[in-house]
Amino acid sequence: MTAGDAESPGDRRRVIAALGAIQILAWGSSYYLLAILAGPIVRDTGLSYGWVIAGVSLGLLVAGAVSIRVGRTIEAQGGRRVLAASAMLLAAGLLTMAAAPALPVYLAAWLLLGAGMGAGLYDAAFSTLGRLYGTGARGAITRLTLWGGFASTVCWPLSAWRGACLAYAGLHLAVTLPLGLLAIPREGRRVPPVDRPEAKPVEVKQPKRGAMVWLLAALLTTAGIIAAIWSVHLITLLQARGVGMASAVALGALVGPAQVGARVVEMASGGRHHPIWTLAAAAVLIAAGLVLLASGVGALAVALVAYGAGNGIWSIARGTLPLALFGPRGYAVLMGRLAMPSLIAQAVAPSVGAGLIQRFGAVTTMGMLSVLALVNVAGVAALWVMARPRVSGAAPRGV
Repeated sequence: MTAGDAESPGDRRRVIAALGAIQILAWGSSYYLLAILAGPIVRDTGLSYGWVIAGVSLGLLVAGAVSIRVGRTIEAQGGRRVLAASAMLLAAGLLTMAAAPALPVYLAAWLLLGAGMGAGLYDAAFSTLGRLYGTGARGAITRLTLWGGFASTVCWPLSAWRGACLAYAGLHLAVTLPLGLLAIPREGRRVPPVDRPEAKPVEVKQPKRGAMVWLLAALLTTAGIIAAIWSVHLITLLQARGVGMASAVALGALVGPAQVGARVVEMASGGRHHPIWTLAAAAVLIAAGLVLLASGVGALAVALVAYGAGNGIWSIARGTLPLALFGPRGYAVLMGRLAMPSLIAQAVAPSVGAGLIQRFGAVTTMGMLSVLALVNVAGVAALWVMARPRVSGAAPRGV
C-alpha cells in the first residue's frame, strides 16, 4: 500500500485505528508502566523507590535526545519503519526489564524503552499523519488522541511485574509491529525541505516564523513541566487540601474521563475553528483548574475536571497547531524539534516538584504551578497576535 492508496476514507480509518492501537500499547507499556508496577519492582528487587522512578526520567531524556532524528526520518521516509522500530525497541526494553537482576540492567531497560518512546508516542504518530495527509491531517490527529486517552485504563497489568513486562513485550511483537508494517502506508523517500538550500527564501518571507517556533516550544515545554509534576504528585497535592487518600484517588480518577470528554467535543466541532483556539481553550482550562486547586476556592472536582479537559485538548493542539501555522513541509522535523525540550523537561520535572514540595510545601508548589499556567495563557495570547494573519484565514479541515 502506498501513501496515495491511503486517501480513501476506509483506508484513513484503518490507518488511524492501527495507530490508535499502537498508541495504547506504547503509552501503557512505557510512560504509564510504573503507575502500578513501581511498588512490586521495589519489593521484588530491593531497589529504592527513587531509583525505580528514575528509570522513567532516564527514558524521557533518551526520548528527547532521539526526537529530532525521529522527526527527520519520518519527514524523509514516512513513519512506517520508525513505528516498527519503536515496537521492537519497546519489546527489547520490556524483555530486559523482566530479566533485570539489578539496577544497571534495570536502567539499561529504560534506555531501550526511552528510544522506543521517542519513536512511537504522540509526536511520532502525529508526524506520521502529517506526512501522509498534509493539511488534512487535523481530523486524523484529533481521532488518534481519543485512542491514546484509554492507554492508562486498558493497560493495567494483570499479573506480577515480570510477567506483565513479558506480556507487553509479546504484544508489541505480535500486535504493534505487524500493525506498523502492514497498516501504515509505505511512502517514497524524500529530502526534508528544511535541509535544502532552496528552503531558505521561505524563511526570509516569514520573518516571524523563528520567533513563533521558539514561543510554541516554550509553551509546550512549560505545559510538559506542569503535567509531569501534576501526574506524579497529584495525590500529595490533593492531600495538602485536607483530602484523605481514598477520596484523593477517587478525585484523581476524574481527570481521565475529562480528557476524553473534551477530545470528543473537539472532534464534534469538525475542525471549524483554527487550532490556536483549541490551544487557548486548553491553556485557560488548565490554568483555571490549577488556580482553583491552589486557592481552595470551589469544589475540587470542578478544578480536576477543568484541568483534565484542558490537558486533553492540549494534546490535540500540540499536533494540529504547528501543521496549521507552518504547513506540512517539514512538519515531522518541526515536531521532533518541539518535542525535545518538552521531553527533557518532563524527565527532570518530577524531581524538581518533589524538591519544591519538601522545601516550600504542597500549597506553595500548587501556587507556582498556577503561575506557570497563567504565563502559558499569556504566551498563547502572544502567539495569537504573532500568527494573526494566518489565523484570519480559513482553517484547514481534515476528513
